[in-house]
Amino acid sequence: MPTETVYGLAADAADPMAVARVFEAKGRPRFNPLIAHVADLAAGDRIAVLDDRARKLADAFWPGPLTLVAPLRDPSAVCDLARAGLDTVAIRVPGHPLARALLARFGRPVVAPSANRSGRPSPTTFADAVEETGDKAAAGLDGGPCLVGLESTVVAVLDGPARLLRPGAVTRAQIEALIGPLAEAEADAKRSPGRMALHYAPDAPVRLNAEEPNPGEAFLAFGPSGDQAFNLSPSGDLAEAAANLFAMLRAADRTRPSAIAVAPIPGEGLGEAINDRLNRAAGFVG
Repeated sequence: MPTETVYGLAADAADPMAVARVFEAKGRPRFNPLIAHVADLAAGDRIAVLDDRARKLADAFWPGPLTLVAPLRDPSAVCDLARAGLDTVAIRVPGHPLARALLARFGRPVVAPSANRSGRPSPTTFADAVEETGDKAAAGLDGGPCLVGLESTVVAVLDGPARLLRPGAVTRAQIEALIGPLAEAEADAKRSPGRMALHYAPDAPVRLNAEEPNPGEAFLAFGPSGDQAFNLSPSGDLAEAAANLFAMLRAADRTRPSAIAVAPIPGEGLGEAINDRLNRAAGFVG
């Protein structure tokens, strides 16, 4: 199924056998929790305990690329396997109209982790999703290229300060403008997907902050850089770079390079999320 972030491999969140088949298709570690996608805030309220901070964020950014990790209200709605045995649940309302139509028709939460094999770059086109896990899916919905191209921001709204568990398309500054300073993940990191050290990785090794490629390397440029086959954004636009990141990692990897060299990416705004994914692709984040 498409979302505005990446394509997801979808299953009934309440059905442990269906969720197990998603894990099997992805080869995903069982300790990594999944996000429950719901049609609207009312549906999210039925499965999670949402405090004032959570509601303020939901009102501002749902539908959209923000996931909230909150205390679990209804254990029957999202099975234990999907929650990795935790007493919390990760929920979001996706912004893609086809995803929302599917959720409205189905009427229950749907897990939809990125439709790639575990650790690989996330698919941002229907063709890439089919290439990765299409032989495991009973059906597929082609919603066109994903407009955001990075997984959702994940924020824990539990006891104590809100914590940024995974940076994404909704930036730290946007969130802090509504609910105040965010704490770092620390012990709550296990409650978010996408936190393994080696994640989003192509087959070729990834070399970061490269000014130019070495012989045999593919090069992901950023900003004006002459005639480069792969440029995340010739104009230096971080939103464009985010949307292109996974597709260009995949395209560069298909050239069978000795490595993929990536130009420096500014760290502000969306750059925080882009650099998080690149660091994980290179295996540098624990």
